[in-house]
Amino acid sequence: MLGWFQALMPKEERFFDLFARHAETVVAGAEALRGVLRGGPEISHYCRLVVEREAAADEITRSVLLAVRRSFITPFDRGDIQGLISSMDDSIDQMHKTAKVITLFEVTRFEPAMGEMGDIILRSAELVREVVPLLRAIGKNVGAINGLTEEITRIEERADQLHDKGRKELFLTHRNGDAMEFIVGAEIYEHLEKVVDRFEDVANKISDIVVEQV
Repeated sequence: MLGWFQALMPKEERFFDLFARHAETVVAGAEALRGVLRGGPEISHYCRLVVEREAAADEITRSVLLAVRRSFITPFDRGDIQGLISSMDDSIDQMHKTAKVITLFEVTRFEPAMGEMGDIILRSAELVREVVPLLRAIGKNVGAINGLTEEITRIEERADQLHDKGRKELFLTHRNGDAMEFIVGAEIYEHLEKVVDRFEDVANKISDIVVEQV
């Protein structure tokens, strides 16, 4: 009886609006991070933007978690809602950590592969922004959802390759020179790779939701 009752009750739809707002904020954070990775005199400006976008994303995340507690009927499992918004928030949290490292070590120049990883991060964020609205009608959009999550996974593999290639080039450049340059550069690569990994986590969480709902 409870299952029939829940099926007849209107579901709380504001979660999808909050997911969409969060995804837009993540894209804005990724755009700011890409600005950082261009180097030059505007690095501090773009780092501040990353911090601001991360704070805005945190507010949206709190709204989602509060709505989960207060809503009687949710679009899908409460744990899945919490897991999805948390994984999305982890991606911009990691962007914030990247910007903090860059600020801490006063980095002003970035390797070409770092810039490429910034492009991948932005593309991953855009794919998340594209896929999230499709969750309103999972059954109808299952093919498109699966295609977008698979693309996120594919470009994550490209980021892994850039990470390894970039660290190798750093080592070859600095093995007889400035060890600190290598250490700082390697740490930036690690943080950038973690950002992309967090987007893969989002894709995996969405795939799990699709499996449960279809």
